[in-house]
Amino acid sequence: MNFTEKLNKAIATNNSLLIVGLDPNPEMISRQYILGDEDTLIDRLEAWLLWVIESTCDHVCAYKPTLGFYQALGIVGLQLLERILTAIPQSIPIILDAKHSDLNTSTVFAKTIFTQWQVDAVTLTPYAGQDHSAPFLVYSDKAVFVLAHTSNPQAEVLQRYPNLEQPFYLKVVEEAQSWATPEQLYLEVGTTNIEILNRIRAIAPERTILLRSLWSKNNNLESLIETGLNNMGEGLLIPIPQDFLADNNLASKVTNLNRKINGYREAKFNQAASCEIWTSDVCLLNQHPYQDLILELFDIGCLLFGEYVQASGATFSYYIDLRKIISNPHIFNQVLSAYGDIVETLEFDRIAGIPYGALPTATGLALNLQRPMIFPRKEVKAHGTRRLIEGNFNSGEKVVVIDDILISGKSVMEGADKLKSAGLKIEDIVVFIDHEGGVKDRLANNGYNAHSVLNISEITETLYESGRINEEQYNSFQKNH
Repeated sequence: MNFTEKLNKAIATNNSLLIVGLDPNPEMISRQYILGDEDTLIDRLEAWLLWVIESTCDHVCAYKPTLGFYQALGIVGLQLLERILTAIPQSIPIILDAKHSDLNTSTVFAKTIFTQWQVDAVTLTPYAGQDHSAPFLVYSDKAVFVLAHTSNPQAEVLQRYPNLEQPFYLKVVEEAQSWATPEQLYLEVGTTNIEILNRIRAIAPERTILLRSLWSKNNNLESLIETGLNNMGEGLLIPIPQDFLADNNLASKVTNLNRKINGYREAKFNQAASCEIWTSDVCLLNQHPYQDLILELFDIGCLLFGEYVQASGATFSYYIDLRKIISNPHIFNQVLSAYGDIVETLEFDRIAGIPYGALPTATGLALNLQRPMIFPRKEVKAHGTRRLIEGNFNSGEKVVVIDDILISGKSVMEGADKLKSAGLKIEDIVVFIDHEGGVKDRLANNGYNAHSVLNISEITETLYESGRINEEQYNSFQKNH
């Protein structure tokens, strides 16, 4: 079980997004543990932290010990940390708050915390770049939390550099997302500013955020949490206030706080569950058959125009983000229907989705068309059945391959090759958007018939004619495409 699976299971089991800091800070110790006849400070701190774990383990989804507090106590402090880690229930993940920043010690530090201490995740500072995170990310079942923003007032001179429109903290968020998948890389954000959190969430909609410093007396807690949560009422980890840990009624206070947070989560989910009715505001003489779908995709932010660096390193004058579709049932149904218009005309025995982007679409098509589905794994697990292809099939069957976007054709051909290696026949590949550039011809040269619902030229033409993009954006596309 990897970190994300373990975290999600703890969230579901305890119905909680709360995490607890397990810091041996003498200034925060509960009054009942301050005095002791012959007990040492370490003894009292350990007794207190064990009581915190016992009082909260049914109401939280993770524990977060801060390494610096244990280091400050010397050798006995590190020995205490090892005992505290052992005392945490195995079902609850551990995030070691290390803010590790030294590139030279990354490899040995990662090995110690992940193999010897058996923690599940660690916090890192981002300034050494991807090279710093790589030694931690090679542990595929672990995760890292990258510090993206801090609430320290004196940090603003750095975080807002060079200007408020393009602040450095947003560059950190943008860059860090290319280091690893949302299952391995999380963000740590300290702020009480709703605008800052909103800007981070806008460019990192799929990342789970550990939200720090939110317990200011003057901030709007409900708005802050609503901004950070995704439409499913998830995507945030919320530390309980430190002063809770000194209260003899810790368990009841955490229970009440969890109930309050879950109220916000439910409201967010209910708000997103109802789809707004979208109506077209244009009528073109030469109307594209999927005109309304193109406009809707633009209106919800799936089609963006500007200067965007792609995964390949190339810079395009547009960017396509289809991941938002699955959160809008109305549009998702239209997309499935458009795919279905093509797929229904083909001869095949099974549908195969290319991970990860096309799996929801392939699943929806399989249900709508009542046809069996399989999919090739992106990577083969080192445990379990170690299957290259998931699902039941027979050698010699014909499979139609479903993908989302056709850019170079590399990923879809790799997936098709995996299917062919198992004795399956592949003739047709169906995608939603074709970036053009001769990719369909390349697929044809490899023996595949490529079909697309839309291509980028007709999308751009429709958006320009409808006034969704201006002449400069349109000309930039024409120049670079």
